[in-house]
Amino acid sequence: MSIVQSVSRRNFIVGSGATVAGLSLGFHVPFLASASAQEAGANLPPEINAWVVVKPDDTIVIRIARSEMGQGTLTGLAQLVVEELEGDWSKVTTEYPPPGENLKRDRVWGSYSTGGSRGIRDSHDYVRKGGAAARHMLIAAAAEQWGVPAGECAAASSVITHGPSGRTLRFGEVAEAAGRQAPPAEVALKDPKDWKIAGKPLARLDTVEKLTGKQVYGADLKLPGMLNAAIKACPVFGGTLVSFDAAAIETMPGVKKVVKVDDRSVAVVADTWWRAKTALDALPITWDEGPNKDLSSDAIRAMLAEGLEAQEAFIGNSQGDAKAELARVAAAGGTVITATYAFPYQNHATMEPMNATALWTADRCEVWVPTQNGEASLAAAAEAAGLPVGQCEVYKIHLGGGFGRRGNFQDYVRQSVSIARQMPGIPVKLLWTREEDMLHGAYHPTTQAKLTGALDADGNLTALHLRISGQSILAAVRPQGMQGGMDPVVFQGLTASLPEGHLAYTVPNLLIDHAMRNPPVPPGFWRGVNLNQNAIYVECFIDELAHAAGTEPLAFRRKLMANHPKHLAVLEAAANGIGWDTPPAPGRHRGLGQIMGFGSYVAAAAEVSVEKGELKIHRIVAATDPGHVVNPAQVERQVEGSFVYGLSACLYGECTVAGGRMQEENFDTYEVLRMAEMPAVETIMLPSGGFWGGVGEPTIAVAAPAVLNALFAATGKRYRTLPLKNHELA
Repeated sequence: MSIVQSVSRRNFIVGSGATVAGLSLGFHVPFLASASAQEAGANLPPEINAWVVVKPDDTIVIRIARSEMGQGTLTGLAQLVVEELEGDWSKVTTEYPPPGENLKRDRVWGSYSTGGSRGIRDSHDYVRKGGAAARHMLIAAAAEQWGVPAGECAAASSVITHGPSGRTLRFGEVAEAAGRQAPPAEVALKDPKDWKIAGKPLARLDTVEKLTGKQVYGADLKLPGMLNAAIKACPVFGGTLVSFDAAAIETMPGVKKVVKVDDRSVAVVADTWWRAKTALDALPITWDEGPNKDLSSDAIRAMLAEGLEAQEAFIGNSQGDAKAELARVAAAGGTVITATYAFPYQNHATMEPMNATALWTADRCEVWVPTQNGEASLAAAAEAAGLPVGQCEVYKIHLGGGFGRRGNFQDYVRQSVSIARQMPGIPVKLLWTREEDMLHGAYHPTTQAKLTGALDADGNLTALHLRISGQSILAAVRPQGMQGGMDPVVFQGLTASLPEGHLAYTVPNLLIDHAMRNPPVPPGFWRGVNLNQNAIYVECFIDELAHAAGTEPLAFRRKLMANHPKHLAVLEAAANGIGWDTPPAPGRHRGLGQIMGFGSYVAAAAEVSVEKGELKIHRIVAATDPGHVVNPAQVERQVEGSFVYGLSACLYGECTVAGGRMQEENFDTYEVLRMAEMPAVETIMLPSGGFWGGVGEPTIAVAAPAVLNALFAATGKRYRTLPLKNHELA
């Protein structure tokens, strides 16, 4: 059965507003209220500029283009804007400007992409200028009203004061006039040492609504007349949909329609999501499992192992002649150490499964979606809708987890629009099951690494060869980013001098290369990306070399880091914080790890014990230098959260392939760290200034190596393949 309901544009806007205020517990769709107000002839809140709206009651609305997914970007960016605005922080709220509006206004809000820990570091400059420009315009409006030079006026805490006379005006009193002022051509930004709002550990703007349950995520969204859809795609990678028997379930309770979504998937639309899922579970479906139906983890491991010995590889970093030096030392009977490490596939496993709500008509398509990239979602929606981008819009919602899954990958948006297109005039919410979410991810790629190092008679590292064999994310996701066939992202944290992340060690003969091997499992950007395994490979092997040289691990690193003071500073801070030079309590053992990635320098020191084969991580001290710290409390929480993510991967995270499909379909088989397993975490911030680094991802990478090196200290055994759940700990 199918139904078609006609909803006029005006009625839907008004209806959405009603839903927003009531059923959906305060969810706000930017600019929809403005559209309703325009139709009603009402006055709109004055827009000073694209970034700042000031209401008559002095409420300040800061428009944020980046997505909030728990990392605190929304609050941090608002702090930067309000710092330059000289606004009253207690009156601040935020909203997402729709990406379609961004295109109409010549991309005034810049990039909507929220990934790579770039939410603040790539937009701090222009959002601060937006706040500073708005301050100039407010002051100019007040000065004009008083008939005085603007230079005699200043703003503070949402009040403009004329210095000579002491007269004052609130922002809300001059906001409308300020919006008519010409924006200044140039604005000077504050020195961070003069910050009063930025740089302070202010409470997050989204915490209260999350604690009270008022916050609406995509899975919660309700719209007038909305139907619900459940979807199922061929579980085998590369498989397709052959047929389904819609007649077998069309009379089940609540079912409205059974639709083919694309070449891989089928969906059931019903009045409730549970009825849609129940009917979908009963739907007879025939799949063509395609050429990958026999693919297994064993076959993938063999493919990668072959790459470790391959003659050809892409070179990411080199110095001197590592191969010749290794051969010379080996021939002379010197010390040559070799080790092979491996890192598995991992799933994003966001708490909120993929979802999107779409409304399609012949001349308009709108999508409500938790997305890391509103512009990518808009492009995907327009493509699926068969409409020009100008006739489509996307409304962003806070994400119940992103971790890279909701950025470059917009499959759920295309699916939602495809379904809505077959139900014209009716909003349809598509919600994946947890199993669908786990089976159809874009997985952290699997890699293996072979490391070979040579030590001279004094225990100095004279040569190092790191061969990585494994999957390229860019080759699958963003081929335009490849460089002469090479994926530069593979070498995160291992390059010679890139500001995004470079190697901390100076080795006279160095070779870091990559044998690309791409199994038919879709890879993706997973929080921390390739920095995660690269930190394990380098930091654990450096630890191995230190022990082979008979040198204490921190001292061994210090010699190699003489030319890398920022790397060394965070490593020393973490070591000092855990008391590296003093003996730990009986039965406890320590390990170190450091790396640079996403523009920041990070290090960790871990303290662990092993009793009766059980690993206990007691304490971790983490140090980070991101250049600038916008909100110290948020940095501390991000670092702590990084260890939840990094330790979950270290202890449990693994996706295995059999019969061409992933075997882990829910949290019973894809485990994460429990509260009782979480160690105490101490965060040390060392902002050295002069650059802007990321915070949300880099510290993940040092979780595993610090623990693995401590585990060696505890057991005398190296664990070179993850996760640790697969090992019996001695």
